[in-house]
Amino acid sequence: MTFIVSTVVGLMGSSQAAALVGGFIPALVPNQAVAWAGPAIPAWLTPLTCTLLHGSVLHLLFNLGMLVYCGRETERALGSVGVLILYLVGAYAAAAGQWVQNPLSTVPTIGASGAIAAIIAAYALLYGRNRVRAVGPLSASFLHALWLGAAWTIINLLINLAMLSPQPVAVGAHIGGFLAGLILTRPILLWRYRKA
Repeated sequence: MTFIVSTVVGLMGSSQAAALVGGFIPALVPNQAVAWAGPAIPAWLTPLTCTLLHGSVLHLLFNLGMLVYCGRETERALGSVGVLILYLVGAYAAAAGQWVQNPLSTVPTIGASGAIAAIIAAYALLYGRNRVRAVGPLSASFLHALWLGAAWTIINLLINLAMLSPQPVAVGAHIGGFLAGLILTRPILLWRYRKA
């Protein structure tokens, strides 16, 4: 679905207009009176609609690659419903993270990387090798997942720099989605196997 929507929007040459209509805009959350020209999607729905929009083909392909790579293995452990829950909650957690980063921003956030970050966190917890030692109350698997999340965010920043894109990488969205994945993985895993 993401590939289809992003391709159609890109072919129509209306990616900026689509970002204003379907992107997540932090400033719209507390104040629904802030409005853009044209038909807008309700602010509460934009954390989902923004996952269908991407700034470039490279942005889309990078997100799809991460989703396929991590999502396939995560689905084996958590099931398709579990991955769907991670993606949906990850999308809203990503929007919350972006809002916390800059609540007054009027720049639309687009892309699925925040939602995919939740799946990457689950993948890291489920399949990560514990090469990191526990530090105090933080387990080795938790620290390994944090390292993967930091590396993934840095890769996003480097891609952004390589493309010389004026749009900043939504670091708050990546962190929000990743934290949602860290929090939800174990409960979803327990729910799936209690149900079986």
